Amino acid sequence: MKASYLSTIALAVAALSAGQAFAADTDAPLTREQVRAELVQAQRNGDVIADNESGMTLRQMYPGRYDAATSVQARSRAEVQAELKEAQRSGDVIADAESGQTMKQLFPARYPAATATASISREDVRAELREAQLKGEVIGDNESGKKLNEIYPNRYPTAVAQGKTRAEVLAELKEAQRTGDIVADGESGRKLNELYPSKYKN
Repeated sequence: MKASYLSTIALAVAALSAGQAFAADTDAPLTREQVRAELVQAQRNGDVIADNESGMTLRQMYPGRYDAATSVQARSRAEVQAELKEAQRSGDVIADAESGQTMKQLFPARYPAATATASISREDVRAELREAQLKGEVIGDNESGKKLNEIYPNRYPTAVAQGKTRAEVLAELKEAQRTGDIVADGESGRKLNELYPSKYKN
């Protein structure tokens, strides 16, 4: 009995404080009837505090007792039906509730494949194929999925990284020494500018 009485008092205080907060937002103060109407609306929607320990509202504790929040952008019945027909035609409706798979995923032969837009010409594709064959970038073994240049590395040229000149390397070294961007301790991997930040200022 006491707990329900205390809960009722807490609800009333919460509703009144919510009413005062709303009243502070507007220019004119709310009347007693407006506050009562807001309380009744909050109780109807389940937006009042239900449990003082958790601070949850009635809607959060018992979502089945209250209507779902209405969406702002409502669609007409015709729009929904058209969308459903399109989903059924393309196989984008859920077929199996357990797996969540669509009809298109379960029965791909029944539905048209997604049309791919050709962005490159046939000649470009042939040129890419010739280049891949010359480099050994085509699948050579179906079981392992290895490419020809992985199976026979001596038959295909290897890509050589662009080297730097001695002057470029020396310039990079001087810059790293100046900024402390050099590993100081091999064990920790920390750089000089991390160990001595006051010594190396950018």
